[in-house]
Amino acid sequence: MATIGYRRVSSEGQNLDRQDLGELDKVFEEKLSGKSAKDRPALQAMIDYAREGDSVVVYSIDRLARDLRDLQDIISTLNDKGVEITFKTEHLTFSADADDAFAKLQLQMMGAFAEFERNIIRRRQAEGIAKAKAQGKFKGGKRRINRDKVQQLRDDGLSTYKIAEEMGISRMSVHRILNG
Repeated sequence: MATIGYRRVSSEGQNLDRQDLGELDKVFEEKLSGKSAKDRPALQAMIDYAREGDSVVVYSIDRLARDLRDLQDIISTLNDKGVEITFKTEHLTFSADADDAFAKLQLQMMGAFAEFERNIIRRRQAEGIAKAKAQGKFKGGKRRINRDKVQQLRDDGLSTYKIAEEMGISRMSVHRILNG
């Protein structure tokens, strides 16, 4: 019987350290959005790895899923395999042999709040992008520099200063392209 941990943050820039799960036999970690369980390889690997009698520990419900249906499906899949799952923050444990109506109600409420929170975040992000676009501040994604044009301008005899001015980029970017 193994104790398995699952830790998730939404992006590469975030840190998993605050999700202390205690002593574990194996840990599955990923830095991906929780919007869909199907698009998370570490989650799928953890589900495949878990065996009857194992226990899965997750820091909080929203770390496992941001969609109520996904949350219920994951727990059901694990429980059907005879695997217990515990959420540390909420102090909830689910297993195939436990039929705790209050715990199930709490799970559904917390799962609904996680899904609601994700929807609020998406709405705020869309509003922010729309406002930035209206102000001409948002161009969408990282701007790509046409390296061929930089080289062509250099071949035409322009200085790095003039190339930078013409392309609307920094001189350092011009130097990196020409010397890289």
